[in-house]
Amino acid sequence: MEFEKSKKAFDEAKKYIPGGVNSPVRAFGSVDIAPIFIEKAKGSKIYDIDGNEYIDYICSWGPLILGHSNEKLVNGIEDEFKKGTSYGLPTQIETKMAKKIVDAYPSVEKVRMVNSGTEATMSALRLARAYTKKKKIIKFEGCYHGHSDGLLVKSGSGTLTYGIPTSPGVNSTVIEDTIVCEYNNIDSVKKAFQDSDDIAAVIVEPVAGNMGVVEAKKEFLEELRKVTKEYNSLLIFDEVITGFRLSYSGAQGIYDINPDLTCFGKIIGGGLPVGAYGGKAEIMDMIAPLGGVYQAGTLSGNPLAMYMGYNTLEILENNKDIYDDLQEKAKKLEKGLNEHIEKLNIDVTINRVKAMICIFMSQGPVDSYSQVMKSDTDKYAIFFKEMLKQGILLPPAQFEGLFLSTAHTDCDIEKTIDAAGEAFKVAFRK
Repeated sequence: MEFEKSKKAFDEAKKYIPGGVNSPVRAFGSVDIAPIFIEKAKGSKIYDIDGNEYIDYICSWGPLILGHSNEKLVNGIEDEFKKGTSYGLPTQIETKMAKKIVDAYPSVEKVRMVNSGTEATMSALRLARAYTKKKKIIKFEGCYHGHSDGLLVKSGSGTLTYGIPTSPGVNSTVIEDTIVCEYNNIDSVKKAFQDSDDIAAVIVEPVAGNMGVVEAKKEFLEELRKVTKEYNSLLIFDEVITGFRLSYSGAQGIYDINPDLTCFGKIIGGGLPVGAYGGKAEIMDMIAPLGGVYQAGTLSGNPLAMYMGYNTLEILENNKDIYDDLQEKAKKLEKGLNEHIEKLNIDVTINRVKAMICIFMSQGPVDSYSQVMKSDTDKYAIFFKEMLKQGILLPPAQFEGLFLSTAHTDCDIEKTIDAAGEAFKVAFRK
């Protein structure tokens, strides 16, 4: 498999873009190779500029639940382009989109559109502070909620990959208002509340998707709901990944827990840049222009993103068996991988929550940040490269989950399982 064009493209990109990429994980740094540059994609397949074809398990990091260039989804987008790409004024599609989200999530009475998951979480926390008149927030080790200053503390995804516990340029005064607790450890949360009466909110990924895939225990989430109510703080679910992916009503629909605020992204844009946050009307009405909490965005509710997002949700709403089908595909992949792991007797753990799945190069169980950090990133890098040679594109980082779509076929899954058997042998030199 040749990558010469990608290598040249990367060299050229590095002259003009920091690190040659516009998001760190795309640099393939943790798997120790130059990134592949993409030309096109269709269905479950993605093609690089060297002409190589891969079964894609990145799927744009989650938005493409219907696969690449789904015809039902993109049908009519040309007409929308012709009408106009951005107006800076209200459109009816924004209201239709908001209604879709409100109807799907019982905890959400009103929703505000933004342009990214980072904007959504940042704005939700500002709102929580204003509503509670408190300053501090609780987040959890390994949970990533975007790159706003106050949340870059023991976060997941790229910061785990590159070993950055925080970031230069983040003021210490901002970090002082962020309390970091242990995921799935309610006692650490209760202690934080006992130590401070100034906690505005707890923000959590109900299923962590940025330190690999780590499921929150139901009891942990239930206790978070209780303790936040007890101390008059808000509970914020970051469902940027899990929203409309675990189920049509996200993780909160599965766990039957209603947070005060929810953050969305990814799937609700159908592949275009998007974010949103929503919750109880009493809280949301504090946002300008009704209230004093200021938040604005020139491209918020962009008509093209709303069109793609609305079409995606329409398809999901009218075909809810999609979620069962995705879970069955994930189960099949999990079963096949585990058969190789048992046969080779290697330290690999497969975590799966519904259709979210992750490969950890470590002995299980993996249910916390400390367990995640025991993963062998060197072995994952070898495994990744061996899978790439066989036409399987996995996330180029140990601390990311695999994303399945409706376009992935049984044949894709079987080919992936077969390739994994050979890749495991090389990674563990069996």
